[in-house]
Order: sequence, then C-alpha cells, then structure tokens
Amino acid sequence: MTDLETRGAARRGAPGPSGALRRAAPALLGYAAVRALGLLALALWSAARDKSAYTLLTARWDSLWYTRVAELGYGYEVRLPNGDVHSNLAFFPLLPWLERLGAAVTPLSYADAGFVVSLLASLAAAWGIFAVAEHVHDRRVGVCAVLLWAVLPVGVVQSMAYSESLFTALAAWSLYAVLTGRWVTAGTLAALAGLTRPVGLAVTAAVWAAAITAFARSRSEGGKGGAGDGGGAPGARCVLGMLLAPLGAAGYVLWVGHRTGKGPLGYLDVQAGWRNGFDGGAAFARFVAAKFTSFPAALAGVGLIVGVALLVWLYVVCVRQRQPLPLLVYAGLVTVLALCASSYFGSKPRLLLPAFPLLFPLAVGLARLRTTRSAPVVCGVAVAAAVYGAFWLNGSGPP
Repeated sequence: MTDLETRGAARRGAPGPSGALRRAAPALLGYAAVRALGLLALALWSAARDKSAYTLLTARWDSLWYTRVAELGYGYEVRLPNGDVHSNLAFFPLLPWLERLGAAVTPLSYADAGFVVSLLASLAAAWGIFAVAEHVHDRRVGVCAVLLWAVLPVGVVQSMAYSESLFTALAAWSLYAVLTGRWVTAGTLAALAGLTRPVGLAVTAAVWAAAITAFARSRSEGGKGGAGDGGGAPGARCVLGMLLAPLGAAGYVLWVGHRTGKGPLGYLDVQAGWRNGFDGGAAFARFVAAKFTSFPAALAGVGLIVGVALLVWLYVVCVRQRQPLPLLVYAGLVTVLALCASSYFGSKPRLLLPAFPLLFPLAVGLARLRTTRSAPVVCGVAVAAAVYGAFWLNGSGPP
C-alpha cells in the first residue's frame, strides 16, 4: 500500500466533525487561555497608561485601513510630504468584505466586526494548525504546536482586527485538505487565502507542488495509487483544485491593474507607494548592518542575526524531519517573502506568524517532555509573551 493509499484509508476511518473537535479540544482550550491571558495583560497595561486596549486592537494602524475599505470601498489614498502615495488598494479585500457583512447582519460596527472575525479566525487557525500537526506527527505534537503558535512574542496580533489570523486559518485548512487529498477544498481555500494577503501565493504554490508531485508519482507508478479521485490516479478534482488555487490573488491583482490603468503590474506600483517590494533581502541586510554602527544598537543587530539563523535552522530541521512537501513549500515561501521584502522592518515578526510549520520541530521536542516539565515552560513563556504583547502594543506596535 502506498503512502497516498494509506492516507485514503485513514480518511475513510477518520472521525466526523464532532469527533475531530473533541480531539482538538485541549489545543483550542489551551489556545483560548493563552489569548485570554494576553488580552488581560493588554487591558491592565493600557489602563495604567490611560489608553483603550480595545482601540489598540481595532482602530489603529492597518485596522483603520481595513475598516475604511469596508465602509467606503476602494479609492482612498494619502499623499505624504516626501511624495509617497499610500493607497488602500494595497489591502486585499476578504477581511473588509467580512467586516461589511458582519456590520450588515448584526448591530456591530465595522471595527467590532473585524475584531469578531479575528477572534473566530484565530480559533479556526489554531484548529487548522492542530489538524496539520496531528496529521504529520500525532495529537500531542498538535497540541504543542498550537500552544507554541499562541505564545509567540507577537501573538497579540492574532487578536487584532488584522488579516493574519484569517489568512493563517485559510492556509492551515488548505494545507490540511492537500495532505488528505481533498483537492477542490484545498484549491477553494487557497483562493480565499489569496484574497486575504499577497502571501497567498505561498498557499497556491503548496497546492501546485502537491498536485504536480501526485501526477509525477502516478505516472511513475503507471497510474496506480495516486492522490485525488478515490485514491486512484490524480484526476479532474486535482486539476480543478490547481485551477481554483490562484484565482483569488490573481483576480484581485488584475482588478487593481484595471482600476489603476497600469495593467497586470499595477499592484506593484501600489505597493511601491508604500515602499514595499521584493529586493531579495538587500534592504533588510542594510538595516541590520546599520545596527553595528553604535552601541547598544549592535546588540539588536546580533539579536536580528540570531533570529534569522534560528528561522533557517528550523527550516532545515523541518526538511530533515521529512515534513510533507506542501508544508515545506508554504513555510519556505512565507519566510522568504517576509524577510526579503523591503517593507517596514518592525512588521517582519507579524508577517512570519503564518509560517506555523516552522514550529513543528519545537513542538516535537516539547511533546517529548513530561507534562510536569512542559506545562511550566509553556506557562512561563505565555506570561512573558502576554507582558511583551501589552508593552509592544502600547508602544511602537505592529504597523
């Protein structure tokens, strides 16, 4: 029996939605507890500084741009004294659409709807991360992976009216659909991820990589034991999933090009107005190098180098642990796009939030510990992350 046939058999014996929810319950409850702790720390810290924690979560930075799109549509821009043009066309539409829907069917404001969407999406993301980690490893690793995602230093972004949680949820469940041979579902979710953030390209690439690999395997095996239609050779559902995957991102980018009158590359001009672009990491390298011109800024430079080295090491371990190809493609592209973009450098930690497969090696290590040892570690890191998130959001915060 081939690996893909084994997965097909596993699917046939898989528990239903209620059983899957019961299996994920410890992860979801742990995730909710960590996020509640973070919100409590934020509320206390903000109150001490005479600030509104809710305003920090829903009405600052990108949150304001999203709610403006939800309320007034596209076409708003800000021209800065240096000539830069900040257009709201830079923000992909799925989150504003959901904010508009929430405001239309409930008494919530657009900002309130964005906050609710993020809270629900963060739980969906946690469940999706658990599902992927459990599929690749086991249930205990799945729980640990979710907890590690929750206690990331910038985890407070998961509770903001930003698109990171929504994107991660769509990406995680699309990857899970790929791993379990549900090609149409995978392509549909990838298309929705592409309507959420530009990095939706990574989800599309993961779907395509898995599909191409399935076709290649099927051909080498003479059409026996592929992935897709009923455990046989890849067929119409696989092709349909491939076709669906890029439609979201491609559709929005082409619409922006038509809207601006600058053709298919019009979206790149919009991003350039924000000084965003892909430069292979040159701007980031210059930013790090500049830290070594003084002290104690050099310590920050060392920290950045160590952080990048840790990401590279985690990815290498993912490869050595033989993570499925779709996860490696997805995590690799998310990481490269985050680190090699010329965007504001303070944003890079939150741009890396969706790269959850990088946490799996750490989750495997944590899962090997006894609960009496792992629980204090997770609790300690959760408290540190909650304090840092409150400090960060009351300071420079995530632009």
